[in-house]
Amino acid sequence: MPGIDKLPIEETLEDSPQTRSLLGVFEEDATAISNYMNQLYQAMHRIYDAQNELSAATHLTSKLLKEYEKQRFPLGGDDEVMSSTLQQFSKVIDELSSCHAVLSTQLADAMMFPITQFKERDLKEILTLKEVFQIASNDHDAAINRYSRLSKKRENDKVKYEVTEDVYTSRKKQHQTMMHYFCALNTLQYKKKIALLEPLLGYMQAQISFFKMGSENLNDQLEEFLTNIGTSVQNVRREMDSDVETMQQTIEDLEVASDPLYVPDPDPTKFPVHRNLTRKAGYLNARNKTGLVSSSWDRQFYFTQGGNLMSQARGDVAGGLAMDIDNCSVMAVDCEDRRYCFQITSFDGKKSSILQAESKKDHEEWICTINNISKQIYLSENPEEIAARVNQSALEAVTPSPSFQQRHESLRPAGQSRPPTARTSSSGSLGSESTNLAALSLDSLVAPDTPIQFDIISPVCEDQSGQAKASGQGGRRTNPFGESGGGTKSETEESILHQLFIVRFLGSMEVKSDDNPDVVYETMRQILAARAIHNIFRMTESHLLVTCDCLKLIDPQTQVTRLTFPLPNVVLYATHQENKRLFGFVLRTSGGRSESNLSSVCYIFESNNEGEKICDSVGLAKQIALHAELDLEEQSRLIAASSRPNQASSEGQFVVLSSSQSEESDLGEEGKKRESEA
Repeated sequence: MPGIDKLPIEETLEDSPQTRSLLGVFEEDATAISNYMNQLYQAMHRIYDAQNELSAATHLTSKLLKEYEKQRFPLGGDDEVMSSTLQQFSKVIDELSSCHAVLSTQLADAMMFPITQFKERDLKEILTLKEVFQIASNDHDAAINRYSRLSKKRENDKVKYEVTEDVYTSRKKQHQTMMHYFCALNTLQYKKKIALLEPLLGYMQAQISFFKMGSENLNDQLEEFLTNIGTSVQNVRREMDSDVETMQQTIEDLEVASDPLYVPDPDPTKFPVHRNLTRKAGYLNARNKTGLVSSSWDRQFYFTQGGNLMSQARGDVAGGLAMDIDNCSVMAVDCEDRRYCFQITSFDGKKSSILQAESKKDHEEWICTINNISKQIYLSENPEEIAARVNQSALEAVTPSPSFQQRHESLRPAGQSRPPTARTSSSGSLGSESTNLAALSLDSLVAPDTPIQFDIISPVCEDQSGQAKASGQGGRRTNPFGESGGGTKSETEESILHQLFIVRFLGSMEVKSDDNPDVVYETMRQILAARAIHNIFRMTESHLLVTCDCLKLIDPQTQVTRLTFPLPNVVLYATHQENKRLFGFVLRTSGGRSESNLSSVCYIFESNNEGEKICDSVGLAKQIALHAELDLEEQSRLIAASSRPNQASSEGQFVVLSSSQSEESDLGEEGKKRESEA
């Protein structure tokens, strides 16, 4: 080949400086070729590795596309169109994977093998010959130096022979090594061109073969398929862009509308309380007792489901039952140093929970919602409409004006003030209305526009005459236990019956009827609904003393009589059918609104699960009053007989006095009123 420089092999024996200088040029050229070929080898090896990785990745992609239909995605599963499309892609990519595998094999044979051979064989041979030549040259120089130092005066044939033989051997070895070294360097000039062109030729031929296989696989049918898929992708992208724009607009609107709601306790004037809800959900803090006096608060998501209150921790799939709130009672409570707390008590009183709302609005809505659910309004077809009607009726029946003095003129002594602040207690809900009450209209039981009195008057002084005018007795201090006070015995001390109960006054209102126990239930419902609507949860605690002559409300601190109800004027008394803590009685008084100057006022109280006992005690007192003409021994037998379980009526709710007892009573036709449930 023209243009190839060569080392003169025939001048190797002479080993002139010019020959050594020319050898240095060839050695420098061999070093440059070695460095360049190493870099080219690394580049081509990267191509080969990348092709192998591409082949393996393409095969793995095809495999994963085939397994798509076996996947179970939580969202968007069972998409047959997507599954079939991916199966088609899997087939095409699998064919491409085969083509890539063939290309990898061709690159290994046609590109990597030639350059590897040149790098591992030819370049290493040059390096080996260079080292051998260098050793032979050094040995020859050493032999010549020893030969040159032979002594002229003292010649030793043996030494001379050895040195001469050494020169001969080293010179021969150097000459032979140098000739082979020159030959290898001359051959390298040809091999470097082959090592450069042959791998590139193999690479291009492999690529041409790969593209030919690709053109056979990528036919017109595949191009049509890809065009359809491209159109589908563009449609999905347009739909996504439209949806994203809509969501962005929604986010902007919600940010503007929700800005006031970021405040944990929003202004109730701007966000009114919805009192007609029968469903509600939101986060509440629940109090959990961790010891006798210690407790912890856990934040959970609560929601109502029918007549149940459900709780759900963050991250849970579904909620669990927290409490059955059918016929439950709900109240606002003061709990430690936390605000907006309320307590829910089950209908049987065995389970209660204290929860904390985030704001005053949520606090009132939760109380109203649970109160509506406890009345089973959610079972109707239009629960919110019925809840609105019930709450509207309660609102219309409630007048916050304290008109207690006008309606109890005969019972109230003059110049009194309101009692001290009473402790907070529970106010039970009424549950479902009775069937008899459903058939009666509201106006037939309760007088229209009747105000509700939520508190009682202050304790009276001992020398007030107003109480004497109302009840026919002096307003002296009463000892409920009948102990002698050092003076003339009072009427209560002379009575054979003394029973004391702890009660809390819920409210009173004027009623139109006093001959049906349903009037007591309706009054309970309206008073408790009004308390929930107006957030009135404080009640005055008193001692209720039942004697044969009257009922007395006594202040527990000062033992001063607050109110006295003559027993003959108590014409009706009953306890709630489901919540036995609630009881009430109807008092017939003079000076009412009606034209006959007679009015009936229903008083509602809450006790510590002693509603039936109080009604039994009132019934016993009326029976003793009916037998007032009997001697003391007969009254004692009557009291002893009353301690046995009462015989209920056929309905198991009320006890009716006999007609003979009614004739002996000074109540006249009032003696036939029903008594409390047994």
